[in-house]
Amino acid sequence: MKNVALSALASLVMTPSLFAGYAEAPSLYTDTATGQVFTTPGANRIAMTSAKTPVFSKASSLKFSGVHYLGFVSSNPDKSDSTTYFETRRNYFQVKAYLFDDPKSYLRTTFATHQDETGDWKVRLKYAYLFLNEVLPYTGVEFGQVHRPWIDYEEHQSWFMRSISKVYVEASEASHLTNSADLGVNFKTKTDYFTSELGLFNGEGYHGDESGAGNSLEWRLTAAAMGNGATKRKPKKDTYFDASFFGQYNMDSSKNEDQTYMFYGLHAVYNMPSLLISAQYITADNDNDLSDTSQYNGSGFSINGTYRFGDHKEYSVLGRYDNWTAEKTVSGEEYETNSYIYGLTWQQNKNVKWLLSGQTYDPKDGKSYKGKDAEKRTDVLVTAEVHW
Repeated sequence: MKNVALSALASLVMTPSLFAGYAEAPSLYTDTATGQVFTTPGANRIAMTSAKTPVFSKASSLKFSGVHYLGFVSSNPDKSDSTTYFETRRNYFQVKAYLFDDPKSYLRTTFATHQDETGDWKVRLKYAYLFLNEVLPYTGVEFGQVHRPWIDYEEHQSWFMRSISKVYVEASEASHLTNSADLGVNFKTKTDYFTSELGLFNGEGYHGDESGAGNSLEWRLTAAAMGNGATKRKPKKDTYFDASFFGQYNMDSSKNEDQTYMFYGLHAVYNMPSLLISAQYITADNDNDLSDTSQYNGSGFSINGTYRFGDHKEYSVLGRYDNWTAEKTVSGEEYETNSYIYGLTWQQNKNVKWLLSGQTYDPKDGKSYKGKDAEKRTDVLVTAEVHW
């Protein structure tokens, strides 16, 4: 499968005219453990006989991968104004170039597609950073367009259902305080009992307007009580208990009308092969001296759980509840939102996961994010999450 995918990918991205005059394309080899592509044979490498198009790179090896969230949605199916439609929520294409003797250091580029409110399809640069391993004891660094400290951690340790909903701190049905990537520098530390990320960023996010007036200090500090913080944990095989303190102090943020913007939160997750339970609390304090008080003032909490079953824990039942109360909207009104997510999943194989889920969004007093008018809504989703 990997050989076919990489061969097709190479055929798509390489312009045929670049290779005019070459009688034969050089052989390619893939590492059976990591999936990395090489131009020379070696230990654990097998020839990619299906690859007919050459790949040229100054890197010692390249690794291609992709993620797709493909879905069908029925919104308010029990009402007269119900709608049904197919969608691709996200498509990610990623390349890692290994430039150093240390195989844990690399350059990463990730593109993401999304559909805007007009229906037009957009391609964004999500990540473009150099990762250098062990620049400090137990610490590597991302430099460029990088991960922000919190969201990537939660998606890989606590909320594994990104294909149906963003995490609490990012979802517009919840607190909607930040997003997952920004331009900056992020120091990532891993030890057995403690992990952290500490970074300095532009602050507005990878698709926000950057004023250049100030930067954002952001952090995640995590205690790994089971002593396995430094390992790459597998939720269906490993048991872990983490407690985290996270947040950001965003100076002169254009997101908050060039005023200081800040929030912080507490999070805990307990996971064992058959069960995951997680909870968090977040508060945001963003009063400014302008005519309106920021809609990002407020506090709230989220809890989620997953029960896994089957011979290989390939099936699961999931649930999540989000609550957010904002002190003010941009129009000066208080609002409260509640969101309920529930569903079933089936891991068909290592590449494909299917999800049948629902989400009930219940804004109090008909107001929601940024003071927009909103009504109670229920969506039923069928999702294919594909990794290659």
